[in-house]
Amino acid sequence: MKQKQMHNKIWAIIPAAGSGSRFSKTELKQYQIIQDQTVLQHTVSRINQLNLEGYVLAIGEQDDFAQTLAFACQEKLHFCLGGQERVNSVLNALTYLSTIASEDDWVMVHDAARPCVDLASLESLVDAAIIQNTNAILATPVRDTLKKVAEHSVIDKTVSREALWQAQTPQMSKIGILKKAIEHALSLNMNITDEASALEFMNEKVLLVQGRADNIKITYPEDLVLAKLILESQKN
Repeated sequence: MKQKQMHNKIWAIIPAAGSGSRFSKTELKQYQIIQDQTVLQHTVSRINQLNLEGYVLAIGEQDDFAQTLAFACQEKLHFCLGGQERVNSVLNALTYLSTIASEDDWVMVHDAARPCVDLASLESLVDAAIIQNTNAILATPVRDTLKKVAEHSVIDKTVSREALWQAQTPQMSKIGILKKAIEHALSLNMNITDEASALEFMNEKVLLVQGRADNIKITYPEDLVLAKLILESQKN
């Protein structure tokens, strides 16, 4: 891993203020329990396998639970207030980081509900971003046949999956570059679904680094069952 060769620090942002309505109307997916820890604690532990300068959890205004949890590398933990949407939480965290870090420091943004990311993938992402001095994200090639659907769930056509990748997190950039890209995109009311989409809108190069299929995002209740199996398998 080339991380030791760089002078700029690496920070992480984990936006954890979302309601997760597709998972449950009443329960937050990041606080579901797997192996006696919340999903969020697993996620934080995975990210902190890297030598981070610090990490920021962007949490909801009504969240009085996150700060009671025992997170990995507690001495590196920072909290900030999240926003209405994920992108707003990320921007709030970037604004917070701007007060304690250099705009040339690296930052990786990782979903709170991706507790299964492995160390090798994290190291590959960091090395690629640093060596090529560019924005980079983890992603996997699309495997399944894709269908474009018309009205009433009727198939319109099959879409070629060649050159199509499924974006994952972490997504890595420089603090100043990412903050500027998000602010610009939001000022023009662009739909920002991940950090890369904001960077793309600014014509910033974003490198794809192949990750693993088991770096799943918990979105629906059945994903929690799968995450439990993946974490158990990785432990063994």
